Amino acid sequence: MAREEPGDRDDDGDGRRTDRYRHLIEHVQDAVVEFDLVDGEPVVSSVNRAFVDVFGYDADEIRGEPLNEWVVPEWKLDEARALDANTSSGEVNYQEVTRETATGLREFLYRGIPYEGGTGSGGFAVYTDLTEISRNERRLKVLNRILRHNLRNNANVVAGHTTRLLAETDGPDAETTESAATVERAAHELERLAEEAGHIHRVLRRPTDEDADVDVASLARAVADDHRTRSPGAAIEVAVEEGETVRGDDRLRYAIDSLVDNAIEHNPSASPRVRIRLDGPADEADATAAEWAVLHVEDDGPPIPPNERDVIRDGESITPTHHGSGLGLWLTELTVEAFGGELAFDASDDLGGNDVSIRLRRR
Repeated sequence: MAREEPGDRDDDGDGRRTDRYRHLIEHVQDAVVEFDLVDGEPVVSSVNRAFVDVFGYDADEIRGEPLNEWVVPEWKLDEARALDANTSSGEVNYQEVTRETATGLREFLYRGIPYEGGTGSGGFAVYTDLTEISRNERRLKVLNRILRHNLRNNANVVAGHTTRLLAETDGPDAETTESAATVERAAHELERLAEEAGHIHRVLRRPTDEDADVDVASLARAVADDHRTRSPGAAIEVAVEEGETVRGDDRLRYAIDSLVDNAIEHNPSASPRVRIRLDGPADEADATAAEWAVLHVEDDGPPIPPNERDVIRDGESITPTHHGSGLGLWLTELTVEAFGGELAFDASDDLGGNDVSIRLRRR
């Protein structure tokens, strides 16, 4: 935060008080921005050291710039403008928000504090970084709820039907055959859960190199080739141009693989269709497209159930009965989070099924 020059102090002592407040703000751990409101839009007048450390933007380069253009993702602008309008009217804002830093998206507790008297001339934005706290809480809930519940239930299914099969001694009638098939499906699900849990462990235990990048095309082709072998009836298309790199590493393959696996596994068709595509080359006039790549995994299957989507988008709704049926989408979400990205759900206009997208910073 820029300090007051000695000549700026008032003789009555108010200047010394201002200096003390600025000294405090400069050394608090929360990121603080002082801004002027210009036509209702916050323009940066100064930032403290924590802002530079957390957001990764130098004080000199952001001073005099519209704050929202630097820290608010384009798809969050409406939310930010509503908060700015509250500040302009003299209202103090408290809200959890997602904001853009030099290394990706992070979660914050945002407080917009207008100047005393609510004149609409400016104020302060204070950001408390909740990213690691929020992620750790969600990870613990995922491991506790899903692993304990799903593995236990599927183990019970295997045990119960195996006992029934052992009791059948007269031959494989239709009922026995169906029981055997149920055991097989449950055992397969256990294998998948164990594999996905292992991938999640590898994603979470390995630190992310902020300078790392990965070629999207090579990962997408490798995933497609693997699933063509495992599911020869599936038609898998890859539409990713060569040379497209994003912030991340080889763990991104877990996320893509999980989405393709879900698209095939939950499609009742004997010949499911899946398309992996990356948004086309960025228009130079579109700054957001130039900075962020969006990888889509589309299918022609039934819609992902709302409860499966909602529990991913709102970690607070995780309960003993509402946590999702598997680890696949959680694996994707946690992997994307590790690289400062975002997971989104939509419908596929071309294939008629789902369009699950991964947004990551371009390299």
